[in-house]
Amino acid sequence: MIARFSLLFLFLGTVLHAAERPNIVFAIADDWGWPHASIYQNDDVCQTPTFDRIAKNGILFHHAYISSPSCTPSRNAILTGQYHWRLGGGGNLWSVLDTQHQTYPHLLEDQGYFTGSWRKSWGPGNASNWKRYPSGKRFKNPDHFLATWKDQNAKKPFCFWFGANDPHRGYKLNSGEKSGMDLSKIKLFEHYPDSPEIRGDVADYYFEVQRFDRELGQFLNKLKELGALENTLVVVTGDHGMPFPRCKSNLYDSGARVPLAIQWPKVIKKGRVINDFVSTTDLAPTFLEAAGLKPLAAMTGRSLMPILQSSANGRIEPKIRNHVITGKERHVLAQEAPDTGGTPMRAIRTHQHLFIENFRPDRWPAGTPHHEKATIRGAWLADCDNGPTKTYMVNHKDKDDEHRRKYDLSFSKRPAYELYDLKKDPAQLHNIADSTEYEAVLKELRWKLHGVLKATQDPRIAGKGAKTFDQPKYLGGAPKFPKAKKTPTRK
Repeated sequence: MIARFSLLFLFLGTVLHAAERPNIVFAIADDWGWPHASIYQNDDVCQTPTFDRIAKNGILFHHAYISSPSCTPSRNAILTGQYHWRLGGGGNLWSVLDTQHQTYPHLLEDQGYFTGSWRKSWGPGNASNWKRYPSGKRFKNPDHFLATWKDQNAKKPFCFWFGANDPHRGYKLNSGEKSGMDLSKIKLFEHYPDSPEIRGDVADYYFEVQRFDRELGQFLNKLKELGALENTLVVVTGDHGMPFPRCKSNLYDSGARVPLAIQWPKVIKKGRVINDFVSTTDLAPTFLEAAGLKPLAAMTGRSLMPILQSSANGRIEPKIRNHVITGKERHVLAQEAPDTGGTPMRAIRTHQHLFIENFRPDRWPAGTPHHEKATIRGAWLADCDNGPTKTYMVNHKDKDDEHRRKYDLSFSKRPAYELYDLKKDPAQLHNIADSTEYEAVLKELRWKLHGVLKATQDPRIAGKGAKTFDQPKYLGGAPKFPKAKKTPTRK
């Protein structure tokens, strides 16, 4: 009899635990970088009330970074909880992810979660080798997902990937200004010359950031109407920096740092602000632990649950999260024929310094400017998306010394080592790697970086980078050299 009651209590406890498991909503914008959310107070132009509300109802993170500033490897790293360089060809854009790497939606689905995704989630690439889509079954819209869950699986917790194509290019010219944005108030990154063309281009980017934020707010309102929001873990971020020169496809903060806000009303205390370094590779183990599961041994990310469950602000785990590691392999086929490689680089970011190691300084970091020599015929500075800012900077590079220097910062070749003192140079414009004053700092950061890369079996460090990343087939296209190199005019 006692044994029967024990089994009954064990069964009831299991059911109760399952019932308490949180729903999980992961919302990710495409090419949305830090600090372009109004709560970060970058400027008064880009308004993101949904993101701000999530941060105020939970946690705002100030130092969140991706694994790679390129769509496919960034998303692969999020899904698997691993640095992108551990994923073989999956560390590249437009690639194939090996099925040996398990994704968190599948792990949750196997433990009773109802999973799904919408719009851009995994990829771009070829997922034909997967029996289940890497980010969960694709639904035609969020209403379709919620209706299916409510009608067929309401007893299950759900895990939903809320994807977006915003704010990826192309943009409707003048959309930001026509919506009422004051271009004079836009705060540009310091590596751009100040021009109406660039301000207008950033406003058009802001326009799409705001559209993503608005659509996410509509979805969360529906969850609230269903009574499902209280026990839903909501995470909102971007996959890397904005699609502009020296941002996307770069390891500076403008390319590798992203907005991040997390709410979970049942667990997280409101209005917290965290300054610890976190990586988006930390999200998969966080989701698993929140669901009562153990992260996989292969995951290099660390669960954020200790931070989520704390009530403190500032730096919660200063000894553990005192730096973050990022990297990049091939984005597009951007070099000169017959080179099929990318611009491999790795970086370590602390609160004081940013150190970047460029393993192939002979290659063009933004792609070759010589479109007639490109591996993909006609590709032009192909690791940087085409747009008015890129065109303006190329067309005006010889206007004066300032324009030339800022062109070089975005498009010219770079040395093997880059080091930036973030207290003196937060914009990361002045490379001090050759300074004798910083020799010891560079040595220490490089030693620490290589230690992590060796521990996580980075093929680039092991001398296998070319075979692993440069040789796999590239499945996409590349930006083409424009027929007329003319900057679109702003009305």
